[in-house]
Amino acid sequence: MNLLQRLRRGLGATRSLLGEKFTATGWVVSPGTLEEALLAADVGVEVAETVARSFEDARRRGKVVPGGEMAWLRAEVETLLTVGGGVARPGKPNVVLVVGVNGSGKTTTAAKLAGRAKAQGRAAMLVAADTFRAAAVEQLQSWGARLGVPVVAQRPGADPGAVVFDALQAALARGVDDVIIDTAGRLHTKHNLMAELEKVRKVCARALPGAPNEVLLVLDATTGTNGLVQAREFGAHAGVTGVALTKLDGTAKGGVVLAVARELGVPVRWVGVGEGLDDLLPFAPDVFAAALLEALA
Repeated sequence: MNLLQRLRRGLGATRSLLGEKFTATGWVVSPGTLEEALLAADVGVEVAETVARSFEDARRRGKVVPGGEMAWLRAEVETLLTVGGGVARPGKPNVVLVVGVNGSGKTTTAAKLAGRAKAQGRAAMLVAADTFRAAAVEQLQSWGARLGVPVVAQRPGADPGAVVFDALQAALARGVDDVIIDTAGRLHTKHNLMAELEKVRKVCARALPGAPNEVLLVLDATTGTNGLVQAREFGAHAGVTGVALTKLDGTAKGGVVLAVARELGVPVRWVGVGEGLDDLLPFAPDVFAAALLEALA
């Protein structure tokens, strides 16, 4: 399957929900039915209201004709998802700091990124900066052994900043292309842990000027717009430059992608649509809009 087909399959639950909402109205799309459908897909109140107003205005000006509602909506979704902020700055090595709350799929996402890098012929390194849970280090080491990617780790309880500093020094010495750092999952309300994350980011910059090149926030799509609160706090403390949305295949809340792009102003870089190594897909606004809405009727 190509990217569009795989993403369409991953968004199956969300597509089905939208289809049911529009079918119930006999595909007579009004601002009200459009807003209701978008809210059901968890795009968030602000986004749903904005799209509904834009639709009403476009229809009044004759830019939306009967039968052309889905084409208009697809173009609108693509526009909303095209966010220009937070551009990643490739480096040598390219350092990606992976952050997020417990259970979001953070460690698995880090491993998948390393797997993609290796598949592209790049030398990758994983860094186990989650020193609070011994199981987290073991999980990353297991992934490293499976992928054939080296993992830098220290004893449980070690200072995460020291682990990261040593890892970046080793990466420079070995000529590594991509360094993916898995940090400890933390609740956004735990201010001491968020401050520690800020410290890790500063250590990256001290060890390697310009690092990290990407601070990737991993969000569980099944939490819907509730994840936006987490995202704002991580953005404030960790300088998030991109988002990876995981578990899209297990929810009808795929509309949260719009909420993330619109309300946070941070681009979605990756979407997870399954457990497999190749189920972390690069995000493209036009492909996502097509996967969600193309031929929905």
